[in-house]
Amino acid sequence: MRLAYLDCSSGISGDMTVAALVDAGVDPQAILAGIDSLGLPGVRLEFVPVMRCAFRALHLRITHPEQHAHRHLADIRAIVERGRLQTRQKQLALGIFQEIAQAEATVHGTTVDRIHFHEVGAIDSIVDIIGAAIGFDLLGVDQVVSSPIPTGRGQVLIAHGVCTVPTPGTAELLKGIPLVDVPVNLELTTPTGAAILKTVVDRFGPLPSMTIERIGHGAGTKDLKDRANMLRILVGETADVGQQTDEVILLETNLDDVPGEIVGYTCQRLLAAGALDVFTQPLQMKKDRPGLLLSVIARPGDQRRLEEIVFAETQTLGIRHSRLQRTTRSRASVSVDTPWGALTGKVSRLAGGTVFTAEYEACAQVARQFAIPLRDVYRAAEQGFAQLLPAIVEQAFTPPPAPPASAVLPTGHDHGHDHGHDHGHDHSHSHDHGHDHSHDHGHDHGHDHGHDHGHS
Repeated sequence: MRLAYLDCSSGISGDMTVAALVDAGVDPQAILAGIDSLGLPGVRLEFVPVMRCAFRALHLRITHPEQHAHRHLADIRAIVERGRLQTRQKQLALGIFQEIAQAEATVHGTTVDRIHFHEVGAIDSIVDIIGAAIGFDLLGVDQVVSSPIPTGRGQVLIAHGVCTVPTPGTAELLKGIPLVDVPVNLELTTPTGAAILKTVVDRFGPLPSMTIERIGHGAGTKDLKDRANMLRILVGETADVGQQTDEVILLETNLDDVPGEIVGYTCQRLLAAGALDVFTQPLQMKKDRPGLLLSVIARPGDQRRLEEIVFAETQTLGIRHSRLQRTTRSRASVSVDTPWGALTGKVSRLAGGTVFTAEYEACAQVARQFAIPLRDVYRAAEQGFAQLLPAIVEQAFTPPPAPPASAVLPTGHDHGHDHGHDHGHDHSHSHDHGHDHSHDHGHDHGHDHGHDHGHS
């Protein structure tokens, strides 16, 4: 399986992402062509080799005429739709903007259609997001994994005033994403960077087992003294095709005064609400009272919702929680023929081949309908799987092919000169994020989105 790993040890912004994708092998002309097709007047891009803390990286510079438009989501959609982009590129770009709109609507108490973009509606951030969508499409990976994310520290000035890092919109976007504290008084992760993570990353965790083929480094504008201010993308093949790792939350509480039917009902509610697994174990509690340990395994983003269910149903006074790394086998759904019709099941990969497991509910329904032992249905399903051609099994693991990339580079915009738009992370309002973005209109950006955000 082809994989891209985002090493966000110095944070992430849109311009760093685009530069890293190009440095990792994405054709810059394809990104320039896509941006040109949007019909944004006077926009120019340049990819410039720079040094960050003595390490080489690629830096994206954008220049454009000064503009003060505050765009709504409908305006952004119109810009994306008029561009000559592949379908998946448009979907990725619109997905990123939708995440930002939803976050902004939540923090401002309004709807996505009424929200108007400030920093992320600026030309440079529009270019960053659409460029990242094109880049990830052309990168051609099956899965994107990311390290935990540093937000940085301190305060920044945005359109709504001075805010603590992470700003409200960025914090909303980072819900469910593991964070790590990096003691830098700058905004390391911008709203654009957080929205890209929310849209394209499949899971978060340490560097997976993989064979690295290409590495890309995307620089922010500021050259920090104690760390390389850049995003690193590692692209390659997973070393263990049949395994992958991710991060889950373990919720636990001890119960000694809850009736069994309440515990059973709580388990059913938790599973229906998205828990990955729920189970109980007998305990000997204080004062020699028998009790139960209720354990819930869940995705990080589901923690709050599942805790509310446990509190409401069991009346427990406390829930312990911890983050765990787990390793899972790659799996896919298949349909097999049996004497009673087709049955569904899951096939997973191991080093020595594949393992098939029939779906319990499908088998139980057949057993009840035809009044036959359940074990006979399982055996018939396994025999049906053994008759499947290897090509059919492999096809179940194969993702649909990506649409071909456009090879046409429209003319009309000058690319490849110093456009004076010095951008490390830019959002058009003055968050100097340590990835200093500038329009060479007098705005210095570091991870900043159009205006200098005050962390010089």
